[in-house]
Amino acid sequence: MTEQQTQERITADFWFDPLCPWAWMTSRWMLEVEKVRPVDVRWHVMSLAVLNEPKLDELSEEYREILKNAWGPVRVVVAAQQLHGDKVLGDLYTALGTRFHNRGEGPTREAVLGALEEVGLPASLADYAESGEYDTQLRASHQEGIDKVGQDVGTPVIAVPGPDGEQIAFFGPVVTPAPKGEQAARLWDGTVAVASVPGFYEIKRTRTQGPIFD
Repeated sequence: MTEQQTQERITADFWFDPLCPWAWMTSRWMLEVEKVRPVDVRWHVMSLAVLNEPKLDELSEEYREILKNAWGPVRVVVAAQQLHGDKVLGDLYTALGTRFHNRGEGPTREAVLGALEEVGLPASLADYAESGEYDTQLRASHQEGIDKVGQDVGTPVIAVPGPDGEQIAFFGPVVTPAPKGEQAARLWDGTVAVASVPGFYEIKRTRTQGPIFD
């Protein structure tokens, strides 16, 4: 057993938009990390639509169309959280992401309804896709993640233990396909390792392939 495995359980905070395929990849890795390291994931929502509001005029028409569809799913997730508690976030995200990404259904109402039924949540939550009732809470959750990592990021954002127990937040890691087993453990160990270095900010290379869904 490694030193990492014998440590007390720790919490990693994870901010996601259910529409983002890269956040989906990273989230599947984090679920694998929970199996191989003493880590518990705490889920939070962020929003691609909110993130890109200040620069809409700079975006392509194609991406602006994608962002129009980004409001609905994350509003449903926030409504579920507000009405049924934080405990529903992880399972609902998995049910939505499996339909959106792995099954290729996209963010349709039918996919949302199927996900809600799967996790035992009321179908009426799907109506919040067209409602701004919980946008204040959505923006607050989004801003909490952004405040930790800064503006020059996308989704996902993760916050991991850093020096002296303080959390250090990063955009990413961006990875595909989602690592499993010991490979997932090594990536986690590396993420914690770089978080332990004061002043560490970024490692990056050009992406050469899109998300690979299992």
